[in-house]
Amino acid sequence: MARPAIGAQASRLARDLPLGLSTTSARIPKLIYGTAWKKDQTADLVYLALKTGFRAIDTAAQPKHYDERGVSAAVKRAVGEGLIKREDLFIQTKFTSPAGHNHITPYDLNAPLAEKVHQSVQSSLANFTIDGQEPYLDSLVLHSPMDTMQETITVWKTLETYTPHKIRNLGISNTTLPILQALFNDMSVKPAVVQNRFHNRTGYETDLRAFCREQKIVFQSFWTITANRHLLQCSPVREVAHRAGVGAVAAFYSMVLGLEDTTILDGTTSQTHMEEDLEGIETVGVWAEGDGAADWASTLSSFRHLIGES
Repeated sequence: MARPAIGAQASRLARDLPLGLSTTSARIPKLIYGTAWKKDQTADLVYLALKTGFRAIDTAAQPKHYDERGVSAAVKRAVGEGLIKREDLFIQTKFTSPAGHNHITPYDLNAPLAEKVHQSVQSSLANFTIDGQEPYLDSLVLHSPMDTMQETITVWKTLETYTPHKIRNLGISNTTLPILQALFNDMSVKPAVVQNRFHNRTGYETDLRAFCREQKIVFQSFWTITANRHLLQCSPVREVAHRAGVGAVAAFYSMVLGLEDTTILDGTTSQTHMEEDLEGIETVGVWAEGDGAADWASTLSSFRHLIGES
């Protein structure tokens, strides 16, 4: 059975986040369905995620690791069946530098850099064109900084020409804090999202996330489970799982979301896990806002300390 999208009536923990620097009233769900490495299963899995209740999808114009056309096929199927409306979805894709591609690319490798960006964006817009509607992307992320800051600026300024109508928000992935600060300080369109790995080798991005919170930039966490299996067994997560009556993954996701202005890329291929993740963070949220408020505050404080966040 299809679950309703997490939205305005959900608990605070599960409620969609506003994109504070957007020129539109865009909001982003707390759980984003990640589509990397799904290959020929992409269309079926994205459709399943939408049917289960996900309302945000992350992909990339990078055929090496993503099937953007498969994602768009699933979106068109869901819209065509009346399962969802395009305006109820948050669709995010990426521009990937030549170094991130194999021999299959969405642009001419011999074209100037700005033209590469245009060709990539146009291919993504074409993929997500719904009959009778003007195509747009809720977010487009620079997959990683370019080789030089000047090239990064060239890409960013080219992407700016599509805002705010064709592209509603811009973001960057796999970035360092200095590059993020430079984009924020120097560019006309500020980064609305940052998508980085969440793991201990980067100190759980404590400083970068602090900057994001200060500037109302949404931090998108990925590698959240893969790199943190040990945290699934930590005391705060076990306590939340026990007291709220949810599984370890839902409890852990809830703790990460509790770090504020944070969303999570969730790439599960299991419908059961999709349901457990969506329902679990809602269950924790209801508990945390009710009888479990004091316990939630205490365990969240312990979790912050555990990952080095004061």
